[in-house]
Amino acid sequence: MTTLPIPGRSLQGGSGQTADRVFRGGTRLAAGLLVAALLAIGLMLWLSSREAFGTFGLGFITGVVWDPVAAIYGALPYVVGTILTSLIAVVIAAPIGLLTAIFLAELAPRRVSIPLTFMIELLAAIPSVVFGLWGVFVLGPFLGHTIEAWTVDHLGWIPIFAGPPYGIGLFTAGIILAIMIVPTIVSISREVITSVPGSQREAMAALGATRWEIVTKAVLPYARSGIVGAIILGLGRALGETMAVTMVIGNGQDIPKGLFDQAQTIASKIATTFNEASIGIQTSSLIALGFILLVITIGLNVVARLLVWRVAGPPGSN
Repeated sequence: MTTLPIPGRSLQGGSGQTADRVFRGGTRLAAGLLVAALLAIGLMLWLSSREAFGTFGLGFITGVVWDPVAAIYGALPYVVGTILTSLIAVVIAAPIGLLTAIFLAELAPRRVSIPLTFMIELLAAIPSVVFGLWGVFVLGPFLGHTIEAWTVDHLGWIPIFAGPPYGIGLFTAGIILAIMIVPTIVSISREVITSVPGSQREAMAALGATRWEIVTKAVLPYARSGIVGAIILGLGRALGETMAVTMVIGNGQDIPKGLFDQAQTIASKIATTFNEASIGIQTSSLIALGFILLVITIGLNVVARLLVWRVAGPPGSN
């Protein structure tokens, strides 16, 4: 009886096993280096910020005064500014980015989809300082004389819309961040929507569904975990953006009470203060701000993973 050779048996030989071990070891090493880098950054920030946390305790996070002369430092205004600008950006960018991704993946012909996708992705390559300059000289004055002025005149009796329309502040920073994170949301959402199997669409079409029903009842439910991930990635970039926000947010020192107030984010505070900070408690306080931003970012990613698991199920459930 002749034994037929088994296809691929040669891959189980010594050279194949060696290559497999090298491949696995290399990927594990790369993953381990990334984790080690994150832990090293976190440890460095914690050790360098112990003086601030040791001096003020939790009062550093809840404090509202940043006074280098009196050596009193509180991070709350900058934490609030960071969260508010990022939320404004996501509220604006998420629906625009999702609708654009749906258009590119489902509705636009290829002669329109390909160049438009290229242009949107090219938007992500523009340096943040260019966005900042455009925000200072073009977007800020435009918003101050149009949207902000109209809102203050007609809705100024609502506390969140009160205040003079400077054109520089939280709202302008949120708009700038929204423009900057739209390419991320569009690119990832488009890829996820494009990867939905055609059988999903064909099955709905066979039942007589309209294009709207195909997109909303077959495509989006299938791609929702990836879309949530795209939005969270956009939010993560908004949290850490520095230069563009620094140029248009106004650098206010108090907790913002209205949509048009001037404020600061953690990143902008560090960028504008670190070069002039004195060695000691002031430098430690700035590094502590960086540690808080790292914790917020990691917490955001944990929440994002939980959301993805909630809508798509944990790995291996399908």
